[in-house]
Amino acid sequence: MINYTIRRILSAIPTLLVVAVVIFFLIRCVPGSPALTMLGDEATVEEIAAMEEEMGLDQPVVVQFVKWIGNILKGDFGTSIYYEKPVLEVIFSRMQPTVILVIYAMIIGIVIGVSLGMLAAIYRNSWIDKVCMVLSTLGISLPGFWLGLNLVLLFAVTLGWFPSVGYVYIEEGGLLETLRYLTLPAVALGLQRSASLARITRSSMLEVLNEDYIRTARAKGLPTRRVICLHALKNSMNQILTQIGISIAHLLGGSIVIENIFTIPGLGRLAYDAITRRDYPLIQGQILYIAFIYVFINLIVDLLYKFFDPRIEFK
Repeated sequence: MINYTIRRILSAIPTLLVVAVVIFFLIRCVPGSPALTMLGDEATVEEIAAMEEEMGLDQPVVVQFVKWIGNILKGDFGTSIYYEKPVLEVIFSRMQPTVILVIYAMIIGIVIGVSLGMLAAIYRNSWIDKVCMVLSTLGISLPGFWLGLNLVLLFAVTLGWFPSVGYVYIEEGGLLETLRYLTLPAVALGLQRSASLARITRSSMLEVLNEDYIRTARAKGLPTRRVICLHALKNSMNQILTQIGISIAHLLGGSIVIENIFTIPGLGRLAYDAITRRDYPLIQGQILYIAFIYVFINLIVDLLYKFFDPRIEFK
């Protein structure tokens, strides 16, 4: 397993390099200048040129890229143009809201999605199966921003159960208060993730329930709950784990809309602000950091396959 892990880490390096190249050159295709954004529309040509020289944007793009990659290899992702702080420091300062939101949303998504998928598989072709699949279709079809706005209207504005916007850090208000502020956005994200998880769980469970060892376990008189949970669900987990890994990566990189709707100061809102301000180093560093997390999550998911299916051999 150690050799497999090392090979996977080494194989991720070309992927990250391709991501870095695409990020760097694609961002520079976006119209507008960071210097003009910082100085304002009334800035003179001389002032803009001086600011670009100070930021190193007057150099050839290839030279800028080589310097950026060289600094990354040293652990330096650059300095944010707007915040005037190291990029990693800015990213880490915004990690807490996004990490808690992703974990909260995934717990909701896994509980609802796996439960619906199991029910649909156990009661295949019944009205329960049809209701579960209709709910999953609705979850996939409904846009996250629409769902988030309606949750705010119902539970924040009408009922007043949860705050509509904002965020309270754990060190300021405690974990329960933090979760209270994140409940509505987590539900909006979790319901979307649960829809795809329900479909994957149903299809993988149906495959396993038709296996001979499941029929043997039932013939031996094992309780239905034990057959479903201990045998069927465990042997269906590989496909479910894959979907969970994809969902976590999507949430880390795709929470921009929800974080802006609920004004959560996380990585999604940070990315939106960085793009608006043309903060090249911050945009590049954040996307590359998310790509690294994506690769890391995929590695963890692959290693978990062995836990649920001992037959898997890492070569």
